[in-house]
Amino acid sequence: MLMPSIFGVICFFGIFGNCIVVYIIVRKTKQCCQQTVPDIFIFSLSIADLLFLLGMPFLIHQLVGNGSWWFGGPMCTVLTALDSNSQIVSTYILTVMSLDRYLATVHPIRFKHVRTPFMAAAAVALVWVFSLISITPVWIYTGLMRLKDGSVGCALLLPNPATDTYWFTLYQFVLAFALPLSIICGVFFKILQNMSATVAPLPQHSRRLRKRKVTCMAVAICLAFFICWAPYYILQLVHLGVQRPSFSFLYAYNIAISMGYANSCINPFIYIILSETCKRQFNVASRPFHRDLRVAPALAPDGSVSLRMAAITSHPSHLQSSGKLLQRTLPVTVAVH
Repeated sequence: MLMPSIFGVICFFGIFGNCIVVYIIVRKTKQCCQQTVPDIFIFSLSIADLLFLLGMPFLIHQLVGNGSWWFGGPMCTVLTALDSNSQIVSTYILTVMSLDRYLATVHPIRFKHVRTPFMAAAAVALVWVFSLISITPVWIYTGLMRLKDGSVGCALLLPNPATDTYWFTLYQFVLAFALPLSIICGVFFKILQNMSATVAPLPQHSRRLRKRKVTCMAVAICLAFFICWAPYYILQLVHLGVQRPSFSFLYAYNIAISMGYANSCINPFIYIILSETCKRQFNVASRPFHRDLRVAPALAPDGSVSLRMAAITSHPSHLQSSGKLLQRTLPVTVAVH
């Protein structure tokens, strides 16, 4: 019962934290009558994290039930696709957020017309469309499979598991981890390079300080993404060369999945800790009785409210007899083979 308990704690605090961030951004938007570009990205990231975490109760049910799926074929497909989609959306929103930080820091004037709330919303919409298209294999091949004990599990049933599992794992690794991580690292390298080369102060010191704080928050979010998701993808690649996963491997694999979910739990608390606006709005929201004290709709130093499946799949929780199931199932975070 250890893993279901860990998943339960992550699910509770993740949903709680992301709901707070969504509430704060909506409240701030009503007060200021506008959203900043970082607000739009953080709001979208919180929604994607919420959708990702809402699939965890089904995963917990599977873990407790030794991989059995009780909710039917359509729910299996929809929840698995939603889980996979939410992870990819979160990853690429982080990527777009990093590109926005690059434009704001390195080219603050040249691309000012590009960094608008409308363009930010359009970029988020394109990320969702791209993600829904990229998970086409999940939509097509997710279904129910018969387990040894006579029950059914929710799994990714590839036509030719011997070869398709290999290519699908590489496809997932490149699309959802290696490619966005390379872009994010390259972008922040250019940002740091520009900051170290900047000698003359900007005309408005407060604006420069605000951009630095928002950039630091973005770096922290992307670093958390790498730390939480790297173990999962490394084990995915290692598993390609493992014929019979051992008990310790499967246990480590469960831990890696929990770390991936924990990323969606950590993000909102990073926003709350590093964003002055978020902390101020949170204090106001937690004191509803002082309605006579209104906060002026001015931007804080960081300029914004700050705050990636295991798409429900029959994850092998019956560790000693789940080697074959592991190769066929799609864990709640990313399609697992």
